[in-house]
Amino acid sequence: MTNYTKLTPAIIIALQHIVGENNVLVDTQSLAAYSRDETEDLMYLPEVVVKPTTPKEIADILKIANKELITVTPRGAGTGLSGGALPVFGGIILSMERFNKILHIDERNLQATVEPGVINEVFQNAVKEKGLFYPPDPASKGSCFLGGNVAESSGGPKCVKYGTTKDYILNLEVVLPTGELIYTGANTLKNATGYNLTQLMVGSEGTLGIVTKIIVKLLPHPAYNLLMLVPFRNLDQACQAVSQTFRAGFTPSAMELMERDALLWVSKYVESHVIKIEDDIEAHLLIEVDGNDVEVLMKEMEAIAELMTKYNIADILFAESEAQKQELWKLRRRINEAVKSNAISKEQDTVVPRAELPALVKGIKQIGKNYHFKSVCYGHAGDGNLHIRIIKGELTDQQWEGDYIKKAISEIFILCKQLGGTISGEHGIGLIQQEYMSIVFSEKALSIQKEIKKVFDPNGILNPGKIFG
Repeated sequence: MTNYTKLTPAIIIALQHIVGENNVLVDTQSLAAYSRDETEDLMYLPEVVVKPTTPKEIADILKIANKELITVTPRGAGTGLSGGALPVFGGIILSMERFNKILHIDERNLQATVEPGVINEVFQNAVKEKGLFYPPDPASKGSCFLGGNVAESSGGPKCVKYGTTKDYILNLEVVLPTGELIYTGANTLKNATGYNLTQLMVGSEGTLGIVTKIIVKLLPHPAYNLLMLVPFRNLDQACQAVSQTFRAGFTPSAMELMERDALLWVSKYVESHVIKIEDDIEAHLLIEVDGNDVEVLMKEMEAIAELMTKYNIADILFAESEAQKQELWKLRRRINEAVKSNAISKEQDTVVPRAELPALVKGIKQIGKNYHFKSVCYGHAGDGNLHIRIIKGELTDQQWEGDYIKKAISEIFILCKQLGGTISGEHGIGLIQQEYMSIVFSEKALSIQKEIKKVFDPNGILNPGKIFG
């Protein structure tokens, strides 16, 4: 393991010369504010927080860090759920919050160039004003940064039809851990020139370089969308209905599963009364279709609703207004924080081929029985990506923090692997999932990835302790 260097007063002064004294924070309150993300109750204090605003400033910071063997942890908005932005070895937090400009929206080529500190929803709204569409829409879209989305290859409800972040990144400007600046590709829809460094960087969780510019692909914005909520009396049937919808020839723009407790807790949390949940309902599917011909969409929605009647369902709720749509989407997007506020829990970001969802959920419930915990399932059922909240309940602190619960999580991930899936769909590996990587990768595959890390970051200074430990 690398013996990292602690920061000295001389290094602090050098950082101040690069970015200005006001953008180098060492006070206790600031360090504490940057010591957490949204991952459980983890906390790691950095030694300093640095807020650059140009690629050159980042390059100069990294040259010092690489020479002195000081760890650098890049940080976006701090909304991550895998501990990817936590400074586990102290060192420098490199905050990207001042990289917050939309540099250019190219309407002719349906592209945009943005800095990594732009908030996802701010960017979506800016391109929508020009009739354009950027589909990736994580639940935290109102606060998460595009740079963090790139780091995790984030998804969201719209990804079932439109794809994840990786499908919209054309090119990246990146500062390497050794201080050099590169572009990873080209601003073109096709590129067969050399290795695909762009896609290597997407999802690399800030371990290979610091992204300073993002060139994204845009789409024309669909003119209409329709939304319905389907209540199921049986959770297994709700899961079955997902793949059946696609096999019947439909491609919803979103298809979200919400287990009973998730919807109950979030309705109470946001004080919403839009849904009355009957006692015999076990799960809901939130289904959206979008496009440019409202009559076609109406027929598609009616056909999907007719398909749902083959299952044991209650009355379908069709959103009748934009306000009702927003209320339903608010419930879905705020489940995570609602569950966290309701109970001590751990979230697992499982993903399997969508036809295997019934087997996944059934297996998770059985593992819960075996290990005496309750679980709440919700998420992007349309692309097989379910978030599993394991509730501590009556488990002891020793069971919750030790090998007992880790063994249960391992069994969930082994099940995912057996069903043709993997252990993270959009949250990344970060700090908390790295011990499970051997479940899905062979020793050789892990070795190749570690060697790639060494090529980019020979001294191991950039976001150490993530993905591989």
